[in-house]
Amino acid sequence: MGEFPNSEARTRFGRIYHALRTRIVLLDYLPGERLREEDLAEEFETSRTPIRRVLARLEDEGLLRSVHGVGTIVTDIHIDDLQQVYQLRVELAELVGRLAPVRPGPEEMECYRNLLARCEDLVQNPDAREFARLNMEFFHLFTRLTANEPLREVSERLYYQTTRIWLKTASRLDVYRDMLLNEIKIFQREMTDIVAAIECGDLHAAGHIRRAHIAMSFARLYAAAHPAGEGANAGEV
Repeated sequence: MGEFPNSEARTRFGRIYHALRTRIVLLDYLPGERLREEDLAEEFETSRTPIRRVLARLEDEGLLRSVHGVGTIVTDIHIDDLQQVYQLRVELAELVGRLAPVRPGPEEMECYRNLLARCEDLVQNPDAREFARLNMEFFHLFTRLTANEPLREVSERLYYQTTRIWLKTASRLDVYRDMLLNEIKIFQREMTDIVAAIECGDLHAAGHIRRAHIAMSFARLYAAAHPAGEGANAGEV
């Protein structure tokens, strides 16, 4: 972020950027919703310049788009348009355990265990927003298994392009609660297996597990969006 003259500006940018990105992926800002620079500047008690920079970055990442005569709006997403993104996410997940691997220390392992405990609570009391937040926290913790910065940056960009598709898809289904509980249980198994692999020192195995779960997640989302079985290409992921 060399465009920022001082650390205070970088901190302000990061705070606003992460807040808006989180709102988009949690569907606090719905697809098609307009974001007004003046409203955001007032909320974050800043000028419109950092707001404009944040919106430009989110647009570059595919979460927003500028529409002439309208302004900046939240992009819409559909599972059919995300197949290639998921394919790349699948391949990158395995690389996390292979490129410049970093074995977690005691503090990070405690973070994994805390996430597992929260997931167990969610099985008893399913909550879509908490599940989405838990998923995001796990993603960021998992990517710390590599010191390869380009890999981490690309993985993060792709993750945030796809992560809100689950909330959008599930919220439109009659079996929403059943689907939510099923996804939480699957995620719990994924975390349990990954933590076990990490504790054994096998980061490559952790990457394999993550790879398989991303592929299966796409397959389930695709099937949910196409209940009649349309689109045979989903199996290519």
